[in-house]
Amino acid sequence: MVAYWLMKSELDVYPWTQLIEDEWTHWDGVRNYQARNMMRDQLKEGDYVLFYHSNCKPPHIAGVAIVSREGYPDFTSWDSHSKYYDAKSTTENPRWFMVDIEPVLTFDKIVTLPELRDEIQLDDMALLRRGQRLSVQSVDLKHFEVILDMAGHKLEDLV
Repeated sequence: MVAYWLMKSELDVYPWTQLIEDEWTHWDGVRNYQARNMMRDQLKEGDYVLFYHSNCKPPHIAGVAIVSREGYPDFTSWDSHSKYYDAKSTTENPRWFMVDIEPVLTFDKIVTLPELRDEIQLDDMALLRRGQRLSVQSVDLKHFEVILDMAGHKLEDLV
């Protein structure tokens, strides 16, 4: 069964346009245990991901990606030259995990955070809860469909 997610990336760190150009990426650098557990245990190949640009004005969803490889150890945690290095993570006992994603659908019209907040059907969406800062979060199918509709798309556009 397909699940739906939202993943946050800062616009100046890894934008949607870079994912389009690269055609895929590993989603590395997640250093929150709750988000790590989702990536390690719950994100499955074929799941859909809303690609959210955070820390920009306005924050927004730019498109939809698909999980193309399930959770595996985040090798950047072993690289002492990486900004994501963690001396407590080893190849024998990895502390951090990542998934691979590929772009599926670029929104012709981005969906901004203010627009999400104004949509009554999204009132109980995790992203819109006060204090919600996770970079990876689950999205209900009903919310996913509302957001696709706001961007001028339907689920069928993902196939």
